Amino acid sequence: MTTAPEQVPDEVATVGERAKPAASGDEAALSVRDLTKTFGDGEETVRAVDDVSLDVRPGTVVGVLGPNGAGKTTLIKSVLGLVIADEGDVRVAGVDVYDDPRAAYARVGAMLEGARNVYWKLTVRENLEFFAAVGGESPGALRERHDALLEQLSLAEKADEPVNDLSRGQKQKVSLACALARDVEVAFLDEPTLGLDVESSVELRREIRRLADQEDMTIVLSSHDMDVVQDVCDRVVIMNGGEVIADDAVADLIDVFRTSAYRLVVGTDADGSETAVDDETRERLRDAYDVDTFESRGERTAFDVALGDPERFYDLMDDLRDADLTVHEVESIDPDLEDVFLELTNGDGATPADRANGGDRQ
Repeated sequence: MTTAPEQVPDEVATVGERAKPAASGDEAALSVRDLTKTFGDGEETVRAVDDVSLDVRPGTVVGVLGPNGAGKTTLIKSVLGLVIADEGDVRVAGVDVYDDPRAAYARVGAMLEGARNVYWKLTVRENLEFFAAVGGESPGALRERHDALLEQLSLAEKADEPVNDLSRGQKQKVSLACALARDVEVAFLDEPTLGLDVESSVELRREIRRLADQEDMTIVLSSHDMDVVQDVCDRVVIMNGGEVIADDAVADLIDVFRTSAYRLVVGTDADGSETAVDDETRERLRDAYDVDTFESRGERTAFDVALGDPERFYDLMDDLRDADLTVHEVESIDPDLEDVFLELTNGDGATPADRANGGDRQ
């Protein structure tokens, strides 16, 4: 992971306003309008989802992120109809989830983290056939699809083995296969790479992109693995306190936080120096450039600095020269999705708007 920028760009306060809906409600594979869900009564009331609206185009992979308790799981379960929202509407492929759940479920597949997504006493193939039948499809008519899924997920050789005999990673892949056992229009995948080895995770990412790009499937993916989200998602929705605090294309969201950040390695010509940067110089760098960490590398010292204004780089070079320091290495640092996520949530759940108001969300 790269080092996060020290300052939150002003633009982030308007990320939610800047991000345009991915489709109109009529065009969307998934449309959520003014969704609200609370739990408890009186002073114990928790607003788990707070007036959330979003639209997702067909063939799009959307990542839903948020710290624990942000409301993302409640949102997904409300969209699936597993939790009935207090207010709002949800449509999947134009079908109202609450008015006609059977028709909506026929268009949806889901893999929920922490849930028993498969029957362990059944074989891998029997699970695929069972979940296809539950969805109203003829298992025999989907044999070719199931064979392709088993091959793509490296499960073909395990097709006739009970799921209970498989490794944790293989069970995870069976859960995914069952979610895709029918020709659904929208798939919800909660922590799909959990427990997978590196090779299996790469295979799964490739399959998710193939489903979106070649089969026009819409995929809503929730994961704590930022690399997976950044790798496969077209768009990311970040939640906190039940609200959507950011909704944008992954690349555009990262660009909001792109700043002039560098990692420098400096040294001194003095013989026998235990550290290149003395206490007085460190204090000046802290005050002038918000440098907070120095790493000693023998007679050299490394530190990261976020300058904001690129012109300040020349001021930094002048200050280092005045301190009799020689710059040996300069590396540009770019933010990644994890940096953006931590900045938006302040690492502990506070949004940029909260910080602007001088406090955390209550």
